[in-house]
Amino acid sequence: MGSLPTDTFCSLDTNTFSDESKIMIDFITEYYNNIEKYPVQSQVQPGFLSTKLPKSAPISPEPLELILKDISDKIISGLTHWQSPSFFGYFQANASNAGFLGEMLCSGLNIVGFNWVSSPAATELESVVMDWMGKLLKLPSSFLFSGNGGGVLHGSTCEAIVCSLAAARDRALQIFGSDKITKLVVYASDQTHSTLYKGTRLVGIPPSNIRSLPTSVSSEFSLSPEILQDAIDADMKLGFIPLYLCATVGTTGCGAVDPIYELGKIAKRHSLWFHIDAAYAGGACICPEFRHYLNGVEFADSISMNPHKWLLTNMDCCCFWVKQPNLLVESLSCEAEFLKNEASESKTVVDYKDWQISLSRRFKALKLWIVIRRHGLVNLMYHIRSDVSLAKRFESLVRNDDRFEIVVPTKFALVCFRLKPNRNGTKTNELNCRFLDAVNQSGHAFMTHGVAGGAYFIRCAVGSTLTEERHVDDLWKLIQEKADFVLN
Repeated sequence: MGSLPTDTFCSLDTNTFSDESKIMIDFITEYYNNIEKYPVQSQVQPGFLSTKLPKSAPISPEPLELILKDISDKIISGLTHWQSPSFFGYFQANASNAGFLGEMLCSGLNIVGFNWVSSPAATELESVVMDWMGKLLKLPSSFLFSGNGGGVLHGSTCEAIVCSLAAARDRALQIFGSDKITKLVVYASDQTHSTLYKGTRLVGIPPSNIRSLPTSVSSEFSLSPEILQDAIDADMKLGFIPLYLCATVGTTGCGAVDPIYELGKIAKRHSLWFHIDAAYAGGACICPEFRHYLNGVEFADSISMNPHKWLLTNMDCCCFWVKQPNLLVESLSCEAEFLKNEASESKTVVDYKDWQISLSRRFKALKLWIVIRRHGLVNLMYHIRSDVSLAKRFESLVRNDDRFEIVVPTKFALVCFRLKPNRNGTKTNELNCRFLDAVNQSGHAFMTHGVAGGAYFIRCAVGSTLTEERHVDDLWKLIQEKADFVLN
C-alpha cells in the first residue's frame, strides 16, 4: 500500500492558487518575450522525449518550479512555435491577451454546460455571442436565434461538418428510406479540406460516394458550377441521391473561394444540404471589402468559421450556424434519466448537448465574448487588414523576383508561390520541395506546401498575432538566400 498524502497537500488551494498562477503567467510571458530565439520548426528527432523523461510517474508531489524547469529544458525544444512571428505555415492559430483571459476564466469556472439547467448563463451567453458573431458577418437573420435559426460553438470545423452531414443524412433517409444510405452522394471540389472525407465516412456514407470535383488554374481552383451540375446529372441517371454540397471560402491549400451564389442555386434546385466551410477566410468577412465572398449564403443550410484562426481567439473555437436547429437536434439528441428536467421538457431552452457530438462541453462562449468586447469590431478589422497588407507586401516581393511565380492570386493573407524551373533541368516540384526544406531547416522561419493542378507550391500564411513587417522582410531575405543555394 502506498503512503498517504501529506496533511498539507490540497488539490484546490485558494491560499496558494494566486502565487502559483503568477508563476505560471510569468513563465508564459517569458516564453513570449523569448519566442524569436527558438527555431520556429522543432529540430528534434522522433523519440527524443522518451530518453529525457522518467519511465514512470512520480509517487510524491513535485514542486511547480521543477516542473517548469523540465518544460524549459526538455519540452520547449520539441515544440514548433505556432505563436512565433516567423510562423507562416498551415494557417495561423491566433492568440491575444483577451483570448488568454477568456480561456483562463473558462478553465477557472470549469463548468460543464451540456444543457441549460447545468449552467443557464453558459447556454444563454453562447446564444447571445453567436448572434453577435453572425451579425458581424452580416449573416441572414435565418441563421440567428433572433430569426429562428441558431449557432453553437464547436471545437473544430471537423465537428461542424460531421454534425451537418448527420443532419443531412437523416433528413434524406426519412424521405427515401433508411436502406438508401449507400446511394447518398456528397459533392465538393478537389481543394476541399480532408475533414469532409473523414466526416462522410464517420456518418456511414461510403467513401466511393464522395465526388471530389476537379478544379483548374483558369478558375483559380474554385469549384465550377457547370462541373457540379454535370456530376449531379450523371449521378441521378445512375440512381444515386444527391445529398450534400460543401463549398469553401478560403481553401486550406491555396485560399480559393468557391462561387457561393451560383453553387447555392444548384443546391436549392436539387434539395442538397448546402454547407459553407469558411474556417479560415470567414473571419475576414467582418470587413466590408471581403464580405462579398459570402454572397449567396442565404442559400446555405449551415456555415462554419473559426475565430481561433484569424479573430484573436485562442484555440479552440469554431462557430457553426444552422437554419433549422431542429434537424441537428433530431440527429444528435441523447436522452437519459439523469438529464431530464423541467426546463428541457418545456422546449423553451437550448440544450447544446443536442447540437454537437459529445455530451460534455466547456464554457467557450466566455472566451469569444471577452475577445469581441475587449477588441471591438474596429480592432478586429484592423487585425485582419494588417495581415492582408503584410501578405500583399510579401506577394509584391515575390512578383518582382523573376526566379519566382505566384501560383494563385492572393485574396486574403495566404500567398502561394514557387520557384520557376531552372536551367539545370531539375523538376519544378522537386526543386521547390528542396527549397522549402532548406527554409524550414534553417529554424528562422516555417512555411508549408500545397498541391493544385498537380503543381507543388509553397504556402506563406501571414497571420500570427506577433508578426510585423520586419518578420516578412526577414523571411524574404531568407528565401532569397535559400533560392540561391538550391538554384546553383
